[in-house]
Amino acid sequence: MTDDLRIDSLEGVGPVTTRKLSDAGVHSIMDLIVRGPVEIAEITGMDKDMAEKTVNKARKHLVEGGQLAKDFVSAAEIYKHRQSIGKITTGTNCLDTLFDGGLETQALTEVYGEFGCGKTQFAHTMSVMVQKPKEEGGLAGSVLYIDTENTFRPERIVSIAKAHGMDPERVLDRIIVARAYNSAHQVLILEEAGTVIKENDVKLIVADSAVGLFRSEYLGRGTLSARQQKLNHFVHLLSRIAETYNCAAIATNQVMASPDIFFGDPTRPIGGNVVAHTSTYRIYFKKSGKKRIARMVDSPHHPEEEVIFALGEAGVIDPEEADKKGAKKAAKKPASKKADEAPAAPAAAPATEAKDPPTGTGTAGAKPGAKGAAAPDDADPIEG
Repeated sequence: MTDDLRIDSLEGVGPVTTRKLSDAGVHSIMDLIVRGPVEIAEITGMDKDMAEKTVNKARKHLVEGGQLAKDFVSAAEIYKHRQSIGKITTGTNCLDTLFDGGLETQALTEVYGEFGCGKTQFAHTMSVMVQKPKEEGGLAGSVLYIDTENTFRPERIVSIAKAHGMDPERVLDRIIVARAYNSAHQVLILEEAGTVIKENDVKLIVADSAVGLFRSEYLGRGTLSARQQKLNHFVHLLSRIAETYNCAAIATNQVMASPDIFFGDPTRPIGGNVVAHTSTYRIYFKKSGKKRIARMVDSPHHPEEEVIFALGEAGVIDPEEADKKGAKKAAKKPASKKADEAPAAPAAAPATEAKDPPTGTGTAGAKPGAKGAAAPDDADPIEG
């Protein structure tokens, strides 16, 4: 960590306060900004006004260093800044079109949908794509993957990396996985992520799933308020980290069926307005046979539209690519297999030699094929 980002470099922050902050996972000035004055006051025991002054000093320090935007800027400056915001390609034309070039940094992208719709596959794919060099659509950065459902699979990362011509071992080395076992642990991981992000040049944070543990622990209407407060803290923390540390953030979300909807799609994401208002972009994944549909539900500037994508060895892929692979598989079926499937013709038995009819018996008027009748030349041989 550089000296100008050390907490004790701020005026008025002594060794005792620094130690308390460090014990709570606040190791740098950027961590102060992320956690906010209310939480800093709780950690250090200082009053709210003093905590606000400390956080404001930290913000001013970062603004002067060019690491954060000024408080007052023109729209032209904001526009110029947005032209330089990093984007991560999805590796597909369809999803890149939906995202207007790729997954955006300094933003929280929520992906929700039913089980098996491709949320985790998308997260795995982006964990590989972010490591590509900038000229290939990546950010040459590492990944912090918060796994709350035990669905992270390194084998899947290997297959995606190979499909994109990347070194699987190097790709795996640059993914830091944090397994969260309960909602409090999930929040703690994010609170202490600042040092990991800086030391490993993390450019993508994945929370898969962001809401699952909160949903399983806080049951019933009586705990709804407490759940939403905790969830609100987590998603806001994730959003502030993405903005402060200049990285992209993906939060996958579960869904439920709304019973009061009689027409249209009753599927609704978990988390309510807390998650909806915090997410910069909101994407709905749904199944459509062997294909998948991604719909841009909410965005500050994207149109509300849908695209079709598919899943394959390379992770998320264009539907045309899936069709081509399906056609190739069909064409590769061995011809011998088709021959085996065709019904075999009955084996022909050798023809028996026709005998002369008994004495006193003629062949005239004998019906073809009748017992004792001579077989014509073009008749089928008689089976023995």
